Amino acid sequence: MRKDYYEILGVSRKATQEEIKKAYRRLALKYHPDRNQQDREAEEKFKEIVEAYSVLSDPEKRRKYDLYGEEGLKGKGGGDFFDINLEDIFSTFEDLFNPFGGFSRQRRRGSHVEKTVWVSLEDVAEGTVREVELERTTPCPRCKGTGAEPEAGWKKCPLCHGAGRVIEGGFFFRIEKTCPRCGGRGYVPAAVCRRCGGKGFIIEKKTIKVNIPAGVEDGTVLVASGEGNAGGTTGARGDLRIIVRVKEHPRFRRQGPDLFTEVKVNYLLAILGGEVEMKDIYGENFVLKIPPGTQPGTKIKVPGRGLPHLGREKRGDLFVKIKVEIPTKVSVKEKKLLEEIRKLR
Repeated sequence: MRKDYYEILGVSRKATQEEIKKAYRRLALKYHPDRNQQDREAEEKFKEIVEAYSVLSDPEKRRKYDLYGEEGLKGKGGGDFFDINLEDIFSTFEDLFNPFGGFSRQRRRGSHVEKTVWVSLEDVAEGTVREVELERTTPCPRCKGTGAEPEAGWKKCPLCHGAGRVIEGGFFFRIEKTCPRCGGRGYVPAAVCRRCGGKGFIIEKKTIKVNIPAGVEDGTVLVASGEGNAGGTTGARGDLRIIVRVKEHPRFRRQGPDLFTEVKVNYLLAILGGEVEMKDIYGENFVLKIPPGTQPGTKIKVPGRGLPHLGREKRGDLFVKIKVEIPTKVSVKEKKLLEEIRKLR
């Protein structure tokens, strides 16, 4: 499809160069890829805006376009690609932003830091506090995150010549991307910072106290906002993400807020019924009542002795599975009594 460069910039065919430049600045600011990350439509729109401005801002190209349309801009080889002066295109941003801010990675949010914390089932029951030690990036205090030696000054990037973008590719297909030398800023330090070596950040160690809430599930991710890596000189820090892992317990098995355990009782207690003293996950003693005639594998529900529901005071239940112990040896007297019982049965 043929492109109307005047329509793309939203100006009339009689627009002055100043009107064209103002329109370009306004649209480039709105659709720049660094402001619309992962938005393909905005990226394509930005490319159209740059292409339109590269033609209409050049009097000779504009004259050919007005007379012959896009056909007048084709190269000698007959291809549809025409060169764009990126330094001229991106120099218009210098009036809008300072060389070290603007559309650069200096304002992007820092990356997240992940740490794993192991807790016991008792910790899950009561809630706990853990100290998490981490290493993270922080702006260099000497250069304030710029990467430049203080008072050394800045110079245009020798690779992109201040444009912040470079073009790679062959004759028919070219790709525009962020300059790898300056990271899109268009400027590089005249002398790099002696402390950080021009990186703009250093590694710091920090200890953060993290509240582990009662009832937390294994694999839960807790987020400490703004405690991750630095985001350049002005960008927000990333987050600290704590992955909670719950250790296996020797006595209790978990299923959501409910707990499961086993207790061994002798066969007489299972037959006649009675009571068994037990201790729950909170360390509290309680009495489990065994009904007469309890069968092996029976599960007895004890309400309210499970784990807390996350964020609520209500607790789950405890289910106790009965394991009946059958003696392998009995005394002569016991054997006689059992024989009498068998005759009665």
